[in-house]
Amino acid sequence: MTSDKSARPGKSIHAFWLFFPAAAILAALTVPLSIHGVLSGTGWPPGLLGAGHGHELIFGFALALIAGYTLGPQSRRTLATLFTLWLLARITWLLAPDSWPAQLLSPAFALLLARYVVPRFNAAKKWRNKIAGPLILVLCLMVPGFWLTGLAGLESLTPDRTRLLQSAVLALLLFMTFMGGRIIAPAVAGTLEKKGVPLEARVQPRIEGALIVLLIAAMGLAMSQITERLAGAVLLPAALLIVVRILRWRLWHCPERPDLLVLAAGYLWLAAGASATGTHLLAGISPTPALHLVTVGALGTLSASVMLRLAWQRASRRPPPAWQAVGLAVLLGLSALSRYLAGPTPFASPGWLWLSAGLWCVTYLGVAIQLLTLYRPAHNRRK
Repeated sequence: MTSDKSARPGKSIHAFWLFFPAAAILAALTVPLSIHGVLSGTGWPPGLLGAGHGHELIFGFALALIAGYTLGPQSRRTLATLFTLWLLARITWLLAPDSWPAQLLSPAFALLLARYVVPRFNAAKKWRNKIAGPLILVLCLMVPGFWLTGLAGLESLTPDRTRLLQSAVLALLLFMTFMGGRIIAPAVAGTLEKKGVPLEARVQPRIEGALIVLLIAAMGLAMSQITERLAGAVLLPAALLIVVRILRWRLWHCPERPDLLVLAAGYLWLAAGASATGTHLLAGISPTPALHLVTVGALGTLSASVMLRLAWQRASRRPPPAWQAVGLAVLLGLSALSRYLAGPTPFASPGWLWLSAGLWCVTYLGVAIQLLTLYRPAHNRRK
């Protein structure tokens, strides 16, 4: 899915060169702007107030990441259409989230993205390998679902927006668990093979299958207040299985590959986020701080690592420098912990909130600059 062998120079371009820098810039701007909108009392930009903040980080930022990673090489016309829809959706949502253009453009991008991405997974034969396509489809369908939750007369038929976003985060948790395993396992196996160290536990199909079942169940159960404690009970064994899976990869044999260790750190954030969210739900307290361990800790670390890894591979066929890999892991780890410490009412703790936002913003601005810097060497290499 990330190979660009089918790309023809001058006629197609790999989607990540367009969507990854845009996603990084959006991430860097969205968080501090959302905090400023509340704490300044201006209410600007309106699209980042309340649930709008989650909407943009999940349906704007995360879907752009999925587009960049899964679309592969596409014609310039196709990419221009998708990217224009995405950009217009972001602008209209930020400035006028209740307007018809904002309400229609986000679903339009999500559905068109599903149209191009989901069929790419149809060739898989094993049921575990087939999960990526339907999961991306579910995430894309949650965008029009978010719109439907705001329509008058449908309140009793749809979950509220907070619960929908909560389930969307758990869908991202499952997606990262699946795709992260498919990235880390072969990379670690290849590194250990060169050292003569066998790695029998690669994809670990039984553990992966159990994680898929558990996390799908958690997604569904989290949609309702009646069953959310059951969702919490399901998330705890899922967190344990994620830790077991990481340990079986034997990453302590790869000290010379900080890029792989940072990917493993992002994978550990999945376990931390699942465990904390499950504990919060079981205790009947707000899971919002715990969900940020998934979105800031796991999504942040994994996405930034993968973006830099792909860019450096295309530009110079080597992993990113150690200082970049380790630096982003440290900054985003501190950002995740700061956001968790801000608690369920984060605007009552603006210090922790601004610290988290600042670390997140600096990291993604750095990633965006690096991606844009590496594009030219990668483009020249293709020639």
